[in-house]
This record gives sequence, C-alpha cells and structure tokens, in this order.
Amino acid sequence: MVLLLIGVFVLALQDSLVKLMSDQTSFWQFQTLRSIGNLCFAALLAYSSGNLRLIIPKKKKAVFLRAGFMTICMFCFFSGAPFLSVPQMAAGLYTYPLFVSLLAAPVLGEKVGPWRIGALIIGSCGALLVLSPWREEFTLLQMLPVCAGLFFAANILTIRKACREESPLALASAVSLTFLGTGLVAITLLALFPAPKALEDSMPFIAIGWPNLTMIVLGFAIFASVLNLTGNICLGRAYQTADSSWLAPLDFSYLLLAAIWSKLLFDVWPTGIAIAGMSLIAAAGILTGWRERISATKT
Repeated sequence: MVLLLIGVFVLALQDSLVKLMSDQTSFWQFQTLRSIGNLCFAALLAYSSGNLRLIIPKKKKAVFLRAGFMTICMFCFFSGAPFLSVPQMAAGLYTYPLFVSLLAAPVLGEKVGPWRIGALIIGSCGALLVLSPWREEFTLLQMLPVCAGLFFAANILTIRKACREESPLALASAVSLTFLGTGLVAITLLALFPAPKALEDSMPFIAIGWPNLTMIVLGFAIFASVLNLTGNICLGRAYQTADSSWLAPLDFSYLLLAAIWSKLLFDVWPTGIAIAGMSLIAAAGILTGWRERISATKT
C-alpha cells in the first residue's frame, strides 16, 4: 500500500509539473530528454543489481506493442496540458477501467456481467460530468485525456495477456526507447517541415520540435525522469507483491492528489460538478476492482 501511494504521489506531481513547464519546453523535447534520463537510470539500476539483462524484454513484440500504446497515451494526455486543468487531465486518464471492462471480452475472453455494466454506466456518467459538453467553454481538447485512458487500458490488457513475466525495468526501458525514437522523429520532421505559424502560435507544446533548451528545462527533465521511474517502479512492485484487486481502489487516490497539486501549483480547485464526476469515476473503478477480486476468489 505504501509503495502504491508513493508511486501515485510522485506521478501526480510529475504530471502537474509538466503542465507548469509546458510554456518553456515542447512535448517532443521533454519526452526525448526524459527518455534519455529514464534509460540511464534503468541501466544503472540493472547494473547495480548485477544483472543488466533485466532491461532486456523476453517477448520483444508484445513489450514494444505495449510501449507503443503508452507512447500514444502520453501524447494524448500531455498534449492538452497547456489548456486543461490537472483534475480534467486526471479524470480523463482514469476512465481507463471503463475501457478495460469494454475490451476485456474481445481481447481476453472475459465475461462482462451486470456489475461491470453497472460500473460502466456509473463511470460514463462521471466522465460526462467532468467533460460537461453542454457548457460553452467545452472544447474537443477535453477529449484528449479520455483518449489517453483508452490507450492506457490497451497497455494494461497487453500486460495481462502477454507481458506478465517481464521485469519492470524491461517494460520501462522499452517505453523509454519508444518515446526517444518518436521524439527524435518528430523533432526532425518539425525541423524539416515546420508546422503552420497559426498552429505553432495556438499549440506550441506539440507544434514545435526543439525550442531553446535552458538549464531550467534540462533540470526539470532530469527531475521528471527520477519521478517517472520511481513512480512506475513503486507501482509495479506494489502490484507484484499484493493483490491487485485490493490495491486498485487506492490507485484512484491519484484523482485527489491531482486536485491537491492543482490547488498548490495553480490555485485551481475543481468545481463541484467536476468533483462529483471524479467521485463517480473513482466509484466505478473501485466497483470493477471489487468484482474482479470476487471473481478471482471464486475461481
């Protein structure tokens, strides 16, 4: 439980800091620098443990497929950071249990019973409250974190289906390599074929490849790398050493922590409707985890 809470705490901090720094760097620059840091730290951890093979995946195709899903997930999650609040980003991402339930039947062959259907309905209502599409200020950018939730669910299902025996360092290293590759490609393409000026002005975080690199941005990327690797290792270790269906409800403390960091860093607290929506999303995820635990006990 302590490992999970530490992991959620540092990842919520990292995500909030990315939003804070989004006007000083670009998504591609940040991901490239953070990926280099992650790879260096992962290799150092593997070397210190006396087994460098820990960073080498056993099933390369499955591991890099999962890494591809995570790359798309993080693009969707962070690309809207300059325009969305941290709670909006968090609530969108944490719709992932709904997508896991929807995709579990076709991908894993699991049955979707009335409890899961009920959780889907509750979670969908919560997402609707957070998005509030009836408001004038609603934009399609608010759907980006929900898309991130879809690809995060795809990542979870890939792990369940084909990556259960992989080491956390191998999974993290594959994601970092994929981030690094896509970052370098995007930076090169944007240097050769710059985005239209209007797009650069409206969405510089993703339309600019490599802005001027400052020591502040470099230090931030290194710090984010430490937070990212620490958070993911803590979460991975937590789920390896305890019942995932028992830990899963605690994972939703991310929503509360995201709201707290939003208040501390941006002096923005979610509205009453948003809090109600986030509560419904958390309730749906907790209900899904509880039913999975009951099902596992019966089998």
